[in-house]
Amino acid sequence: MEAVVFLFSLLDCCALIFLSVYFIITLSDLECDYINARSCCSKLNKWVIPELIGHTIVTVLMLVSLHWFIFLLNLPVATWNIYRNTQSGAVKVTHERSNDQAWFLPALFLHVPL
Repeated sequence: MEAVVFLFSLLDCCALIFLSVYFIITLSDLECDYINARSCCSKLNKWVIPELIGHTIVTVLMLVSLHWFIFLLNLPVATWNIYRNTQSGAVKVTHERSNDQAWFLPALFLHVPL
């Protein structure tokens, strides 16, 4: 059972890291004016909810399998992601928010799983 849990966690963490790199590349394209803000937002909005689900699944899986230390490491990040995405209108990256990117890049690194 533990091997299956950690194999799934490894695959999920690889997918989450890939998404984080994709977010950074897309935001750097926006910063260099290779793409406009609308297309950047449409690209990133498709992956916000799957990223939230992936991190929440890993956190719950560690709780169910009684790996307390790893669960406690993932809990603050999963809680922050759930809080940030359940606020009214906060699920989607909007054009107005993309103009002020100073908050987004530090928050992006919170998506990297522990």
